[in-house]
Amino acid sequence: MIERTYERTARVATFCVGHATYWGQFDGLLDSLLGYHAEMVQKIKANGVEVVDFGMVDSSERAYEIVAGLKGAAPDVIFCNMVTYATSSVVAPIIREKIAPMVLLALQPREALDYTKASTFLQLQNDNICSVPEFTGVAIRLGAPITDTVIGTLHGDEQADAEIREWCEIAKVLHALRGARIGLMGHVLESMYDMHADPTAISAAFGLHVPLLELDELTALRRDVTEAQIEAKRALILREFDTPDPKSDPVTEKLTDADLTDAATTACALDRFIEKHRLNGLAYYYEGMEGSEARKTASTLIVGNSILAAQGFSMCGEYDLKTCIAMFIMDKLDIGGSFAELHPFDFAGDFILVGHDGPHHLRIAEGKPVLRSLKKYHGKPGRGASVEFKIKEGPITMLGITTDANGKCKFVIGEGESKKGPIPPTGNTNTRGFFLPDTKTFIKKWVMEGPTHHFALGVGHHAMTIKKIADVLGIEAVIVR
Repeated sequence: MIERTYERTARVATFCVGHATYWGQFDGLLDSLLGYHAEMVQKIKANGVEVVDFGMVDSSERAYEIVAGLKGAAPDVIFCNMVTYATSSVVAPIIREKIAPMVLLALQPREALDYTKASTFLQLQNDNICSVPEFTGVAIRLGAPITDTVIGTLHGDEQADAEIREWCEIAKVLHALRGARIGLMGHVLESMYDMHADPTAISAAFGLHVPLLELDELTALRRDVTEAQIEAKRALILREFDTPDPKSDPVTEKLTDADLTDAATTACALDRFIEKHRLNGLAYYYEGMEGSEARKTASTLIVGNSILAAQGFSMCGEYDLKTCIAMFIMDKLDIGGSFAELHPFDFAGDFILVGHDGPHHLRIAEGKPVLRSLKKYHGKPGRGASVEFKIKEGPITMLGITTDANGKCKFVIGEGESKKGPIPPTGNTNTRGFFLPDTKTFIKKWVMEGPTHHFALGVGHHAMTIKKIADVLGIEAVIVR
């Protein structure tokens, strides 16, 4: 398995809230609540995020004090830990600054009070929910609604733990998007109107930068690759892929040594290209003249880009910047993000093939991916090595990013199942996608939402998580059911 080289991380800010009047009334209450807060901080840290903790906020003065620190920490998500009742004045100064999405954590230490020993002290230790409606109501009045609330128990609550984990995963996506560099190289495949995207609008929607890059530079880097580098990359490719004999498709043949060398050479150049431009992803398409170096470069990208996708760099063909970002979001959720489109239905079996001619996310392949040499790329110039596999069997999620008539982005999201069965041996990915209530009905609903013909394909069911990301970004999102 190719190792991820792009670390998934995020910075999360936390603080707990309380009512300062209690501390003089109930000896030991503050210490016990801070102890529960320390447990919460460790619970959050266990999800692989950096935590900046601001401790107890029990007055409006204290809230104003930490605002500058919160802004300076630049958190991706803020967790407000409702350890007991607190007046809304202790959070209003923070809410109104709209620093980051805020999630209220209302997790009781006890599953229930011991009513034979109940006391005001015990109630205050478990009054986590009491001021939640006050906070959410005031947040709406301030024009900065609370993003989410997690309700449950501090100990042994799998659902609450899963909700906190989900927000840590969302934080990792938001962290990665901020300042990401998703390159564009080449041009849209002629006449694909749905592929066009405005880099400025994309930057406005996602907070990233879109460098405009030259294929000639990648070609020049390709000339500088050494024999030792090529041999090392060839060895990696042969270790990670199977190279079987062709089956029924006359367009395919067993991987040739020349195609392997070409793919390895371009993969080495891509590594340097990504490093030089500090890219987190790349959307590309170019044809070049027959026999030119440009065509050689453009037609040998699939293998190297599939390896880079497994390493955490989202690489997308046909100059599809919007789908590249969809792939990027899925990768940062650690659920894959493979380039896909709709292929033929199997009406008898009630499924549809979903896949593409590359590049693909090798980390979510079912079994070892296959490399075949293609004598031609259908619908495009050139020939060379191409990647074939199906997505892991089990639940899958589709994310398409499109734009409306006003140029605003829209997420189109769906969930289905990848099931066992043969796929066409064409040197392309294909997965048997099954959808409810039946596949034809689902696909009709999908296409009527106005997506592009491409989408990102990931493993697991994560539609609600992706919709939450869209909501945080202020982007329209539809879950197709």
